[in-house]
Amino acid sequence: MTKVRHILGISGGKDSAALAIYMNQRYPELDMEYFFTDTGEELPEVYEFISRLEGYLGKEVNRINSDKEFSYWMKKYNNYLPSAQQRWCTRNMKIIPLEQWIRDDLKSGTTINSYVAIRYDEPYREGHQSKHDNFKVILPFQKDRIDRKSVYEILESSGVGVPKYYEWRSRSGCTFCFFQRQIEWVGLKENHPKAFEYAKSLEKTAKDNESPFTWVKDKPLSELEKPESIKRIKDYHKKQLEKLKMKKSKANENNPFLKGEEISIEENVSMDDVSSSCLICHK
Repeated sequence: MTKVRHILGISGGKDSAALAIYMNQRYPELDMEYFFTDTGEELPEVYEFISRLEGYLGKEVNRINSDKEFSYWMKKYNNYLPSAQQRWCTRNMKIIPLEQWIRDDLKSGTTINSYVAIRYDEPYREGHQSKHDNFKVILPFQKDRIDRKSVYEILESSGVGVPKYYEWRSRSGCTFCFFQRQIEWVGLKENHPKAFEYAKSLEKTAKDNESPFTWVKDKPLSELEKPESIKRIKDYHKKQLEKLKMKKSKANENNPFLKGEEISIEENVSMDDVSSSCLICHK
């Protein structure tokens, strides 16, 4: 018989954690292998959340990495910052380590079933795809019609809950992920000032080496952190949340149990924004 491995990537975000819980509850007979591609620059809240998930699953999440620090890869890429156009961090620190983790088994004929947490209410996004015929991507949430609301119900009923960074940030990933919105950079400065200063130093190194990119398009962090900029960013974000809350209130006006429901920063992300991000980092 052909050997089969079942793998499920944990990003440190809500969807992949909910999928791990869901599969553990529905298909306990599967010998599921959980993995986390660790850049070494993740938020502290991400590591804490994964530890909490491991406690529920009763199983370790395999840490996979490139054996090289972010600073090494940045130097290799001429001290240019990664960007949405040049995602060298995702490629070298997440995708390649994953490919190396499963490469020998694929060569030997093992079938790899990779379970990816794309929800039913999301536009289709490809999970990590391999050119190898033995690598199969499986989307349980799409098949079973699990949406965002259901994901929160899974996390709440299990007792695992959601990552603490959702209080100020919409997704997992590196502390200085270039997919962060400006309000999230403000949140990083307020919650992890040392990490913010490190991100600034990387940006300065990039500038000194004539990199065309800053973490936020056309706005260096030294400008973003000015009091007047922070006030403007917070005011804009508040208005956006109020608009979303009003829109959601109208949609729920016939359901008294949903009236007055709070809006989270994670919820205030457009589908276009979500679909452009790195799947292996942010699910």
